[in-house]
Amino acid sequence: MDVVMEYEKDFHSWLMRNALFLRERKFTEIDAEHIAEELEAMGRSEKRELVSRFSVLIAHLLKWKYQAVRRSRSWKNTISTQRIDINDLLEDSPSLRHDIREKIDRAYKKARLKAEDETGIDKEKFPAVCPFSAEEIMNEEFFPEE
Repeated sequence: MDVVMEYEKDFHSWLMRNALFLRERKFTEIDAEHIAEELEAMGRSEKRELVSRFSVLIAHLLKWKYQAVRRSRSWKNTISTQRIDINDLLEDSPSLRHDIREKIDRAYKKARLKAEDETGIDKEKFPAVCPFSAEEIMNEEFFPEE
């Protein structure tokens, strides 16, 4: 089967065949265009995962701050776990630190909606821009007070 056609019909087989071609240095055999697309998609996926984790973390920080009477070990665990997972992502891919504030700002839009949905507090009660610095968000000791 033609390697380009294989990409469309059997992705796993296409991956394994191209990995073999690369290892054997058969560069004329590889499907360079699709490999480039897949590599770029992997980069976008990591970026989306980082923004998603920031969103969950910030939503829980908002809940912690604005709904103090409902604080729980579960919320604290989610905050701590997201921080660990974000740090792991950033250690594995340090270039994701570039424009981290922009990623946090994107995540904050979703975090406000999540916090509104989970607390019943109108999202307009939460600040329009993220009230936490990147340092606070990542600081394992930081838990916002009212």
